Formats: sequence, C-alpha cells, structure tokens
Amino acid sequence: MTSPPIAVPWIPPVLYAAVLLGGGYHAAVSDGPVHTARTVGFAAGLVLLLLLEPAEHRRYRHGTPKGVAAALLAARVVLFSVVALLDGSGVSRALFVLVPFTAHLSFGRRAGRLSGAGCVALLVTGYTVGVPHWWVRAAYVSDLLMFVLALALALSMAAVAVREQAGRARLEGVLAELEQSHELLSDFALRVAELSTASERNRVAREIHDSLGHHLTAVAIQLEKAEAFRTLDPPAAAKAVSDARWSAGRALSEVRESVGALRDARPFSLTRALADLVRHLGDERLTVTLEVTGDESGYDAASLTALYRAAQEALTNAHRHGRATRIEVSAAYGESSARLVVADNGRGFPASPQAADRPSRTGYGIRGMRERVELLGGRVDIEDRPTVDRSSGAVVTMTVPRTPLPAGSAGPPPPALSGSWAPGTSTDAIRRRGTG
Repeated sequence: MTSPPIAVPWIPPVLYAAVLLGGGYHAAVSDGPVHTARTVGFAAGLVLLLLLEPAEHRRYRHGTPKGVAAALLAARVVLFSVVALLDGSGVSRALFVLVPFTAHLSFGRRAGRLSGAGCVALLVTGYTVGVPHWWVRAAYVSDLLMFVLALALALSMAAVAVREQAGRARLEGVLAELEQSHELLSDFALRVAELSTASERNRVAREIHDSLGHHLTAVAIQLEKAEAFRTLDPPAAAKAVSDARWSAGRALSEVRESVGALRDARPFSLTRALADLVRHLGDERLTVTLEVTGDESGYDAASLTALYRAAQEALTNAHRHGRATRIEVSAAYGESSARLVVADNGRGFPASPQAADRPSRTGYGIRGMRERVELLGGRVDIEDRPTVDRSSGAVVTMTVPRTPLPAGSAGPPPPALSGSWAPGTSTDAIRRRGTG
C-alpha cells in the first residue's frame, strides 16, 4: 500500500486548463483548415484527464495497491499521448512533466527518474521521426531544453513533497509518543500522589501514637494513681495530679512545636527533651536515670525526633506494661551514628502477646517505632535479658546514622560506643535522676 501526500493538487487541473487554452487558441488563429474532430478529440482527452483527478486524490489520501497506482499512471500516459497527437500547437508536451512527478510520489525516486528519462527519449524519438534535422533547428532544441528543465523542477517538487510527508509522519509519531508519555506521567503522578498520601497518613498515625498517645497514657496512669492514693496518701495523689497536668501541657506543647516546625521554630534538642521526659516520669516507685555522651549537633531534626519518639514508646511500655521499677536511658552521639538505649527491670516483651497489658515485639507502637527509625536508615533491636540484679528486663536499642540513608536501605549495625548503657561508666556523661 502506498500513501504519498497530496502535493499541490491544483497543479494538474491548472496545467490541463493551460494546455486546453493554448491548443484552442492555436486552432482558432491557425491559417490552415479547421479540423473540428481533431479539436474535439483534443478537448475530450483533457476532460478525461480531469475526470481522473478525483481517483488520484483518493489514492493520495487513502493509499492504493501499487497495481492500481500503475494503472492510473498508464492511463495518464495514454491520454497524454492522445492529446499530444491531436494538438497542433505542441503545448500539450508539457503534460508529460506530470509523469515523473506522479511516478516519484507513487513508486519512489528511481521510478521518477526513469520515467523522466523515458519522456525525454520519447520526445527525442518524436522529433527524430517527424522533424528532419531537428537538432540544428533552434526552436526544437530550445523546446527540448525547456522540457528537460521542467522535468527537473517536477522531480524536485516531488522530492520536496516526499520529504515533507516523511517529516509530517515523524512529527505525528513524536506527538503520539509525547501523548503516550504524558498519559504515563499522569498515571505515575497519580500513583505518586496516592503513595504520598498513604505515607503521610502513616506518618500522622505514628505522630499521634508516639506523641499524644504517650502523654495521654501518662495522664491516665497519673490519674489512676491519684485516685488510688486520694485518701491513703494525699501528697502522692496531688503529685500525680500535677504530673498528669504536666503531661497534658506537654502534649499541647508538642502539638504547637510540630506546627511551629513548619515556621522555622527553635531547633529540636533531643538531650533537653529526654531530660524533661525523665524528670517528670520518675516517682517514689519508679527510678529513671539518663546518661548522655557526645554532642548532638550535626544530627538532623528528623533523626533526633525519631529517637525521642522511640524513647517515649519504650518508656511507656516499660512503665505501664512492663511494671518496671527502674529504667535506665543512655544516649550516645558518635561521629557516624547516634544510639539510644532504654533498659528496664520489668517483665520484658513477649514474642506474642500473652496478656492484654503486655505489648509484643510486633505491636503497633513497636511497629511504628521501627518504621520511623528504619525510614532514616537506622535500626531498632529489642532484647529480653536479666539485669544486673538477675531480675527480668528488656533492652531496647535504637540507632540512626548521622546522615540519613535512603528509605528502605538496611541500617548500620550498632556502633561500638565507649562504655555500656549503665549509668556512671563514662566520665563525660550527664546523669539525671527522677526521684518524685
């Protein structure tokens, strides 16, 4: 199938009209006898050529098999020859210019050149047969040269038309690819938006659980304590109410800090936040100590916040679920990573929940703690082991790199820090004890 462009479709009708006017004018002003039948046949041939044009246009638009294209070209050549024989003016020789033009469009450049050479050979043969010594007559030589020039122009126009069609086809292909790429990008953007929404939903859920959930749990514990000691120990009950009020105020402050972080508020300090948390968590039944080693400057706020939320979750589990009486918190800032350890003497973490008030290693709080730290390229390790006094207990170790790793990458192993998590083993440690 071939589908060349409709290159300047007005050329054939205009050429036919010019040949008709030229031949009619020559017949009208000629001094010889008027050959009516010849003139009518000449005009009829041109009319038939005009009637072929709609078929040529349909071929250009929709494409036709090469056999049909060859038949249409052969019909044109026959009609051109008939018109040229019936034309006494010789103007109809210009019709043969359309032969290489059409052949180039239908069958390619080689066919156009061969048909052009055939037209020149046909004209030379006609001159040789009908005009003795035509090569020494300037008029015939001039006509031949003009005919060759017209053929060259026709072939050039056909080549331009073919290149224009190829360029249009390439442009349409590029536009189709761009449209497809645009659709793919739109689908990709939609999926990214959905994933971003899901990620943000998970982040907000973790924030609510780790921040507000922790403080609300602390408020509930303190209010239960206040109710239990209301008549037995009024000062302890008052202290519990005061601590509950602090936890509620702290929850409100953290909400404000989260909003203020979007407005370039004061940078988050893990050491200050841990000291504040430990100071208000300890009482006469629970001893909480804090040891800080190194300098937290150089760590981004996301890493420090993740460690703080993880510490909140670990402290809540140790206090409320583990029934611990002693909790030791150790924060160490190294050159490449920071490690936070929360160790207690409570009941530890069971592999699977065996009681309603004991969290498992796969509970929502633990899962949220892991997700938050692992998103920064860190890791969380939970271990049940006897403490120094041979009671049961749990050790939660959280490690984050100084420069956050890409999400989903495996975090580094816990670094070897100087000393252990137990307080008093580092000379530059900052130790704080909540005593109630």
